[in-house]
Amino acid sequence: MSDGGRRDLLSIGVFLIIVIISILLYTPLSFIDWTLILPLIMVLSGCWIIALAGMRGRSPQKYERGVFSTFSWGLLLVALGGAWLIVGYGFSWVYSLVVILLVLAVVAIASALKK
Repeated sequence: MSDGGRRDLLSIGVFLIIVIISILLYTPLSFIDWTLILPLIMVLSGCWIIALAGMRGRSPQKYERGVFSTFSWGLLLVALGGAWLIVGYGFSWVYSLVVILLVLAVVAIASALKK
């Protein structure tokens, strides 16, 4: 099996573990509301995508998305899920907007400074 195939299988396994953890965190007495399971999955999946970017940096494959692109998508997924969680916990939507705009600014600056 190629390295890309193993990585795909690893990603499927990690995603299933993320879903299981998110579901287990929801109990009626838990700190997380059931409506916040999806944004929690988004945040944890974004963290995994960022980890994948690190793995791709070590062993890049031909015809594969670049490390910066993968990292950026992971960061954006974390920002969107985090913004959703912020609103879900009762904070103002302005804080969510600030989080998303801050991440977009960081990605734009990093993209401009990239060689």
